[in-house]
Amino acid sequence: MTLNLPRIYPILDSAYIPSAGRVEFLTHLGQSLSDAGITLIEYRNKPASDAQVLTDARILRAVLPAATLILDDRVDVALAAGFNGVHVDLGDLPPAAARALMGPGATIGTSACSEGELTAALASPVDYISFGPIFPTNTKQTTALPVGIEGVRQFRALAGPHQKLVAAAGITLETAPAILEAGADAVAVSAAIFNQPDPAGEFKRWIALLGGRPR
Repeated sequence: MTLNLPRIYPILDSAYIPSAGRVEFLTHLGQSLSDAGITLIEYRNKPASDAQVLTDARILRAVLPAATLILDDRVDVALAAGFNGVHVDLGDLPPAAARALMGPGATIGTSACSEGELTAALASPVDYISFGPIFPTNTKQTTALPVGIEGVRQFRALAGPHQKLVAAAGITLETAPAILEAGADAVAVSAAIFNQPDPAGEFKRWIALLGGRPR
C-alpha cells in the first residue's frame, strides 16, 4: 500500500498508561488525540498478555476510528482488534509473514540499526523502516550506538529517495527539524509526548512546528 506517513510517528508505550483507571485513561487519551488531529499511532506493550493488549487495542480502535493504528509485534492481536498494521523487529514475525497474514492493504513496518539490517529490510515487503537510535534513549532497550544527524543522512543515502524512513529514539522538539532536513520522512516520538501532563497538547505543539502533512 501507499502509506501517507505523517511527519510525527507517535508511539504510545504501556509504561505511560496507569494500572488504575486504565480504560478511562485510554478512552480520554484517544479522544483527546483524535481532537488534536492525530492520524497515525503505534501502540507498544511488550510485557502484557495478549488479552490485556487486545483490551487496550480495542479501546484505542473505538476512540480513534479514522486513525491508522499500528500494533507492535503481535499480528494476531492486531487482526482481532481491527488495527491497520504491525511493526515487527528482528526476532518478531518476519515482515513477509506479517504481510501474508494481514494482507496487501495493511501497514507493515520494521526496524534497522545497521547497514546490514537496512539492506535486509529494504528487501522485505514493508511500508516503512524505523532506524536509529538517533540519540540515547531510555524508552526502548537497545545496545545499538546512536547514529546522530550524520547517520540519518547515511541511512537516507543507502535507502534511496523513495523508501519511507522513520527516525527513532531520543528525539526532541528541538532536534526534530534537523532530523527531517537530513532525510527522515518522520520522527518517532514516545516519551516526549506521552510522558507529559497533556499529551494531546504536546502533540499539537509538535504539529505546529513540524506540520502534520505527509512527505
